[in-house]
Amino acid sequence: MENFKKCPISEFCGGCLYQGVPYEQQRAEKENIIREQLVRHQVDDSVFRGLVPALSEYRYRNKMEYTFGDFEIGGELTLGMHKKKHFMSIVTCDECQLVPMDFNRVLRATLDFCIDKGYSFYHKKSHQGLLRNLVVRHGVKTHELLVNIVTSSEDGFDEAGYLTMLQGIKLDNKLVGVLRTFNDSLADAVINEGVKILYGRDYYNEEILELKFKVNAFSFFQTNIKAVERLYSEALALIPDPDAKIVYDLYCGTGTISQLMASKAKKVYGIEIVQDSIDAAIDNAKMNGIDNCHFICGDVKAKLDEVTEKPDMIVVDPPRMGMHDKVVEMLASYGIEQILYISCNPNTMAMNLEKFAELGYKPRVIKAYDNFAKTKHVESVTLLS
Repeated sequence: MENFKKCPISEFCGGCLYQGVPYEQQRAEKENIIREQLVRHQVDDSVFRGLVPALSEYRYRNKMEYTFGDFEIGGELTLGMHKKKHFMSIVTCDECQLVPMDFNRVLRATLDFCIDKGYSFYHKKSHQGLLRNLVVRHGVKTHELLVNIVTSSEDGFDEAGYLTMLQGIKLDNKLVGVLRTFNDSLADAVINEGVKILYGRDYYNEEILELKFKVNAFSFFQTNIKAVERLYSEALALIPDPDAKIVYDLYCGTGTISQLMASKAKKVYGIEIVQDSIDAAIDNAKMNGIDNCHFICGDVKAKLDEVTEKPDMIVVDPPRMGMHDKVVEMLASYGIEQILYISCNPNTMAMNLEKFAELGYKPRVIKAYDNFAKTKHVESVTLLS
């Protein structure tokens, strides 16, 4: 068993909000934030069943996106998270408690390699420099590790040397792919302008509730697998049997919920704006032998009208910004009995629930889950009818 102490960089790192705060206090504060949002948006908080505690406070994340930079201007190269309230400063986080130890090992070895080579990081103001990001992902059930180093197209990165170095690290998981992504975009984000596979493959495998998933390097995928298995199981148990029904799964990502419902439903339509996620959803459905899921790429607002078969059941899992009022109106206009709303942001959830209430849909159950302990994030499930 690891003996966890307060993280040594918690005063600087913007990744964790609740380092050093007793868990029950963290949970109470988060639960209170949700309740405040519900009251503020005139949502009936008597149906709120509270915040279900985290399955684990530590080592639960299966993906991290790190940034290269410096902690102070002209200082040594760093690799990690943005410093609290200082967007230009990067703090090296090679002792992070939220990630598997392999992530810390890969981060440290990558940073040492790049310092040794004298590489520069990409400057957001001058738009010059080589190193941009390091993305590490892994399969919790499969123990597969995928490493993606993101650089500008500037010459000089020793790909062979980097690969040899990574293959020499003693890891708990199996390294199944090493990628180099090129990104010359001015945006401060991991943007794919071309990928070179240095080793293995550009995806890893995962399993959720006995379904198999191929997760591409750039696909959105749940970041806490054990917690999402609990959330999906309990969320789907709230709705009546989807037997022989037409189901809409909106903002479907890589189609996890679509496939979980497909075994009983007549047909499931999944809509998602990210092409990479739709490609993965189609591949995953094939891999699981599911042929009654139909995936559509595009904005939900624009694509809903293209589906000629009207829904008997709707599940939505929107991004942090929630749903546009127009989408809420479109969903309410179908007049179906129940809508299941999965949320990763209590504020936009409460705003959407307020709009639903104007259109006659009231929450029957609201349940929140502390799937991201030590951070400000929570997930919630609401059954509307």
